[in-house]
Amino acid sequence: MKYRQSLVFLMAFCGLNSALTVVGVAEDWPQWMGQNRDNVWNVAKPPQSFAPGSLKASWTAPVAGGYSGPAVVGDRLYVTDLVTKANAKDANWGRRSIEGTERVLCLNSKTGKEIWKHETPVTYAISFSGGPRCTPIVDGKYLYTLGAEGDLICFEAAKGNVVWSIKLKEQYKTNSALWGYAAHPLIDGEHLITLAGGEGSHTVCLDKKTGKEIWRFGTAPEQGYSPPTIIKAGGKRQLILPNPIAINSVDPETGKLYWTLPYEASNGSIIMSPIQSGKYLFVGGYSDKNMLVELDEKTPTAKQVWRDQAKKAISPVNSQPMGIGDVIYGFDQSGELIAFKIDTGERIWETAKPIGKRPLQSGTAFIVRSGELFYLFNELGELIIARMTPKGYEEISREKIIEPTNESSGRNVVWCAPAFANGCIYVRNDEKLICVPLTN
Repeated sequence: MKYRQSLVFLMAFCGLNSALTVVGVAEDWPQWMGQNRDNVWNVAKPPQSFAPGSLKASWTAPVAGGYSGPAVVGDRLYVTDLVTKANAKDANWGRRSIEGTERVLCLNSKTGKEIWKHETPVTYAISFSGGPRCTPIVDGKYLYTLGAEGDLICFEAAKGNVVWSIKLKEQYKTNSALWGYAAHPLIDGEHLITLAGGEGSHTVCLDKKTGKEIWRFGTAPEQGYSPPTIIKAGGKRQLILPNPIAINSVDPETGKLYWTLPYEASNGSIIMSPIQSGKYLFVGGYSDKNMLVELDEKTPTAKQVWRDQAKKAISPVNSQPMGIGDVIYGFDQSGELIAFKIDTGERIWETAKPIGKRPLQSGTAFIVRSGELFYLFNELGELIIARMTPKGYEEISREKIIEPTNESSGRNVVWCAPAFANGCIYVRNDEKLICVPLTN
């Protein structure tokens, strides 16, 4: 059904559970989902609550359209957007052509003032053409961005000089996925790993300083949207690479296959980053697709435990679930927040409260944790402080901080993951980016 297809493109843009880090200090937010790509906000004294009307932006900066979140390191903030004269707020479920300019903006994170910008002319031929999807990555003195049509660029972070760039579609003789390039690249030591597409090059590993290819792996009907994820199991570091027809594990140094299991993604929409809990690995996607994998404890092998279980686990789409112990919390494609046990898929509880009184198809909120509290930024532009345990969902505070300016399924939404850094939340819509202080 067409109205449900709005679910499938966004989660990978915004919304990985990797053991890797990029260079930064404790409270920086240098990439998608934070320093460790786990949506944990490392702040000494996280806010316990806030009074109604108390959250005010300390600064506002103009931006154009986009689904990508900001990256923040110290006094620098990086974000991408699309400037176009076309109406990018479309309800068109197919590809259409839009001319515009993708921008990379560097702002002062304390004031919002522009430091530098880079512009790339683009022609979008994708669905949901509102702008780029992937959050920039800051790694030491370098900045990496990936545009919706596959423009992969390495910059000098300080001044914006281009170090190297690759047009993935041209380099690997492929097309963008229906919802564009949306899987966030992964920095692993001296390597940058990204989905590319094409024959034998579904995933490519590049030298992060030169852009030179080191290895390539796999062929799939389409790239999908699931970010590369590294786990530790069977005595090895394993790079998990879901695609629309399989879940693959390879050696991150060489691209050599460890194991593969078949998977069937509806509309090519394999989106979430797989979540590991002990010997289990969970992945799910659009149209009630889900799969539990059991990882061998001694060797880099795996087997399927269960797959595509109706009314079990979740089918996450727009935002990344979070695993804590043997329980996973996340938003199902129904718009409900659900807690389930990873080993059985049994749902412990479910609620529509973070979005509204009743479930909304593709209802979205991005989940961040600090200590025992959770910070949810929902599609209404509201920030929520809540507790989530196996016993249930308890809301503490809620405040609207920004207007939803995009559209989906006949309602206004903001589907852009926030950054938490410098004691603040940084979040954007299709008109502005704001900084809201949360701690004293």
